[in-house]
Amino acid sequence: MKLSFERSVAGRRGVLIPKTAVPSARLDGALLRKAPLRLPELSEIDVSRHYSELEQQVYGVNDGFYPLGSCTMKYNPALNEQVASLEGFTGIHPLQPAETAQGALEVLVYAKERLCTLVGMDEMTFQPAAGAHGEFTGILLIKRYHESRGDCARKKIIVPDSAHGTNPATASMAGYTVVNIPSAPDGTVDLSALCANVGPDTAGLMLTNPNTLGIFDKNILEITKIVHDAGGLCYYDGANMNAIMGAARPGDMGFDVVHLNLHKTFSTPHGGVGPGAGAVGCKVILAPFLPNRLPVRNADGSIGLLDPEQSIGRMKSFYGNFLVVLRALTYITMLGGDGLQEASETAVLNANYLRVLLEGELPAANEGFCMHEFVVSLEALKKETGVSAMDVAKSLIDAGMHPPTMYFPLIVHEALMFEPTETEGKETLDAAASAVKSILARAKTEPEALHAAPVTTPIGRPDEVGAARNPILRYDFMEAAK
Repeated sequence: MKLSFERSVAGRRGVLIPKTAVPSARLDGALLRKAPLRLPELSEIDVSRHYSELEQQVYGVNDGFYPLGSCTMKYNPALNEQVASLEGFTGIHPLQPAETAQGALEVLVYAKERLCTLVGMDEMTFQPAAGAHGEFTGILLIKRYHESRGDCARKKIIVPDSAHGTNPATASMAGYTVVNIPSAPDGTVDLSALCANVGPDTAGLMLTNPNTLGIFDKNILEITKIVHDAGGLCYYDGANMNAIMGAARPGDMGFDVVHLNLHKTFSTPHGGVGPGAGAVGCKVILAPFLPNRLPVRNADGSIGLLDPEQSIGRMKSFYGNFLVVLRALTYITMLGGDGLQEASETAVLNANYLRVLLEGELPAANEGFCMHEFVVSLEALKKETGVSAMDVAKSLIDAGMHPPTMYFPLIVHEALMFEPTETEGKETLDAAASAVKSILARAKTEPEALHAAPVTTPIGRPDEVGAARNPILRYDFMEAAK
């Protein structure tokens, strides 16, 4: 489709700005642009059709099955949007006095209290704008904790090989050396390798539980004890929290700090580079280091803003993405504790149902029961037919569903990761399994056709390596004028 710049026609307008009653002011010429701002010139219908065409070329959870593993692309209830659109919330300004925004601050405190109860933490900040941002905040808390005690020899963060890629990146950004721990044959953390690598230089452990293989680590209490006995702290990556809401709490597993993806677990919009929220909760030993401007409930019931005594500083402007937190709180309040637990139980049920449907032709990377997601390997299929995990994933687009995660985790060759979430019904899962089986059958009879997939989309299979290494990120006016 054409870009808005390519649709532009000189002199065309879609909006007429009325004359203002405010007296005009003359600005210093040094402050004015020397050339007109280059913006597309479009009529109202041009703009409407442009965005309608864009909408038709994207795929979201409202369009169909979206089993993107470890990302929890779940349905976003319309009620969340209605609450987030209330004028009392949209009409406030972050610079107004706290006593005039008590309702909004009550939202933050109430959400904090509910979420701390859910994950077993004592305090929480909503400043981080995304999961990785929350990770960074959590690791900075651990770092400041050790520094406050003069324990500055702790330079290493332990990260299992099944971790999300952001974990080692976060530890490195915080100035730590990353120690990679292999998985045991059953997909859990190798305890002997962990014991061999902890010591007086260990600052902490970063762990997702259930992990990226969809396995809940049966040794979790022993794992966190090993790290604590060595003087380190334990960080919980909350990306897979959708599997255990209401059933298990990271704080009870021995974790000291946790980040939550409100856009993964609590139904706020996800993707499209929009606002996110990576809330960070911690035990009381880390509370003195939380980001400043922390909403707290005063003795008289009002809400004030606290700057913790040894704060790591501000992680984002003001208080984070407030309306995202409000959407999450709406979801939590609507479901209640029992409803949240039922959502997780249904997510686990759906994942195991789909896993069993596929296991005859596409066995999971690890045997037995999974949590909210599972990973399969297409290594044997590729050796037999030349059809890769990429080919199968792209073919699923032609079958009317979004592909699962490809080639992750890295410890599984030719991996596909499925996460159905709790919002899908049996009919959808049956249809998805049927589509996968049909593609696997075609792989043995017409593999070349799968190499060309997708063939039903506006854009076919792109050169992903070229796009990653040589991205075109801006419109070239000079090239367009040729």
